Amino acid sequence: MKEYLVFRLYGPMASWGVPAVGGDRATAIAPARSALLGLLGAALGITRDNAAKLEALQQSVSFGVKQCVPSSILRDYHTAQVPSEKRGVTHLTRKSELSEAKLNTVLSSRDYRCDGLWIVAVWLRADTQVTLSAIKYALEKPAFPLYLGRKSCPLGLPLSPKTFETETLQQALDTDFPPVVSEQSDKYWFGANGFVTYFWEGATTEFDDELTQSYQPWDEPVHRGRWQFKQRTMHQLTLREAK
Repeated sequence: MKEYLVFRLYGPMASWGVPAVGGDRATAIAPARSALLGLLGAALGITRDNAAKLEALQQSVSFGVKQCVPSSILRDYHTAQVPSEKRGVTHLTRKSELSEAKLNTVLSSRDYRCDGLWIVAVWLRADTQVTLSAIKYALEKPAFPLYLGRKSCPLGLPLSPKTFETETLQQALDTDFPPVVSEQSDKYWFGANGFVTYFWEGATTEFDDELTQSYQPWDEPVHRGRWQFKQRTMHQLTLREAK
């Protein structure tokens, strides 16, 4: 038996960052590890400049995710004003950036997931400096506002975190939450197509299925100041949802 903390993520819009090329900002289909670490850090009240606590949190937790519905893609044409880089000048706030006399306009396209619903399971690693009970309390009463990848993507429902012990990760991710819409509706779970997708890190044997696929996303934070990430191994499996 292993103890898990399980919570639900839903919002009208979400954006899970992936490596960007040029002016396009794509989104993954499920929350990246860096996004989940950021969400827990914000809930716990860890500021972005507290590298030691962020590193401790990163080394303490692992994640599994269940995508309940495929969601749909929305692309936003985005413009932003930014100052030119100057040697010896560092802007710590957006207000400071906009105070420059000369600003440049940056054009980009940003993708969002609409009406996505994900179940997230958190478990502790061997060398941990946090507890699941502390994380649960923080998710119930977060120190900073929580959002789904971008500040423009607020939560649409309470996280409803729960802690309990199960024999498998799949049992934890299959935890029941109150329906998003009426159970009598024909669009229960927003008309899911009958399949769910699981994403997890660790051993492939968490799910006993030969259809498990593995890949290496670039979402493990290395240096937040320089916005650097490294690859890690992630596993994915799509199954027909049990009734």
